Amino acid sequence: MKHTKKSCESAGVLSLEEMGWDVDLADAFSRYTGPYIPGRVACRQKTTYEVYLDHGFIQAGITGALRRAGKVPAVGDFVVLLHQPETGTSVIVDILPRKTVFTRGLPGRDGTDQVIAANIDTVFIVTAAGPDLNARRLERYRALVHSSGAQPVILINKADLANDPAALADEISQVTGGVPVVTLSALTRSGLSGLDPYLVPGSTVVLIGSSGVGKSTLINTLLGDAVQETTCIREYDGKGRHQTTVRQMFVLGSGTLVIDNPGLREVGIGTAGSGLAEAFPDIVSLAAGCRFPDCTHDHEPRCAVREAVESGLLSHDRLDNYLRLSRELAFEQEKAETGLVRIERKRWKHVGKLSHDLRNMKER
Repeated sequence: MKHTKKSCESAGVLSLEEMGWDVDLADAFSRYTGPYIPGRVACRQKTTYEVYLDHGFIQAGITGALRRAGKVPAVGDFVVLLHQPETGTSVIVDILPRKTVFTRGLPGRDGTDQVIAANIDTVFIVTAAGPDLNARRLERYRALVHSSGAQPVILINKADLANDPAALADEISQVTGGVPVVTLSALTRSGLSGLDPYLVPGSTVVLIGSSGVGKSTLINTLLGDAVQETTCIREYDGKGRHQTTVRQMFVLGSGTLVIDNPGLREVGIGTAGSGLAEAFPDIVSLAAGCRFPDCTHDHEPRCAVREAVESGLLSHDRLDNYLRLSRELAFEQEKAETGLVRIERKRWKHVGKLSHDLRNMKER
């Protein structure tokens, strides 16, 4: 992995407290006695992790038991390491409780969610002026962010390519439900002051968005150094090439921790139920006036939501996207429940086989 050493060395001057360690985490860690130390995951490679320590960093793997249990650490996780300096080895044995977690749904029949980052305060939803700017996709991102427990902020990068960046921000603000919108250009460094309220010491920010919207360029600009590789946009569609390949945490001079991500090709809604209501507060508010409490806003009489569309108070596209995401959410939740049943059946089948084998051994 490229540039990891620089990012980890920049964290060497920070204590765990400066990275977000608090009383609750200390209490959760207190049950470990012996050669155990806490750390925070900075980067995940194929089989090893870069982990920030108190004024340092280390490379570590994870135990087989943790892997078999499906507890795979994510960037931003606070973890417990079995640290054996005499042998020069460290291994992650547990993940401490997460305060927030940003996930996305994965394709497949089990309805599992993929953890993108953990213990984050703010999510920068990065889009760009031009073909990538899509209000419907931003609504999907917002549902995921609201479900995570973190604060969403929409960044419209490459504002220097827009004829009127202020008008562009106003247009997007009309469909963001009060989520802050910041226009900037990471390349020309204009508009960066709009990020100051979120880049505070000890806070953790994660960048998400499509490939080519300038996330890595923004990281380089904030760090004042070219630590992430970037490429030029393609002329025929205005999109950049997929460049970042791993999730990685960097430390800014302000003491803010920033997580860069590969571009998300698929943004499954997963099981982000609570986030959908927060992403569409106007529709939820209108639904309170529907005749039926379980109104689907499709065909029922006296539907306040459809009446708002007919009167021009609500756009048809926004309602259509809400209904589409609601159907996807219902499907994913059903799929997740089915997956849990399948896992439970598999577990009891294994238990039954062990009991049968034990009986046969006793009879012999």
